[in-house]
Amino acid sequence: MTRTRIDDKLSVSGQPSLDAIGALGAEGVALLINNRPDGEEPDQPGTAAERAAADAAGVAYLDLPVTGPTITREAVERFHAAVEAAPGPVVAHCRSGTRSLTLWVLGEVLAGRLHRDEIGAFGARHGFDLSGAVRWLDAHGH
Repeated sequence: MTRTRIDDKLSVSGQPSLDAIGALGAEGVALLINNRPDGEEPDQPGTAAERAAADAAGVAYLDLPVTGPTITREAVERFHAAVEAAPGPVVAHCRSGTRSLTLWVLGEVLAGRLHRDEIGAFGARHGFDLSGAVRWLDAHGH
């Protein structure tokens, strides 16, 4: 699992293996957020297996499945609240990390901490195409 550090609290990644999830507790990760719907790809472990691995590692787990077209303001707010409330580092994952970072960026824009015109450059600095976040803001009147 390759993680991209976004700030002191949040990192995003593609799909972690169960072994990688099991190692998160020893690394001091407080919360794992899964942004993948079960069954998205045949080889992903799935929510139940991920939750069991996180529980065994002493890591809190949040299942918040979204796809690009199904991101809602409620999902953005739940993601942001979970990251802010976590007592330590958070790893959020989806297939590539893009959806997880999109949720975070949208929350930052809605909170007034990031301007929509900064999204493209922010994504590029971290190696992600966040044009979907801009399209979401357009579609939702922001």
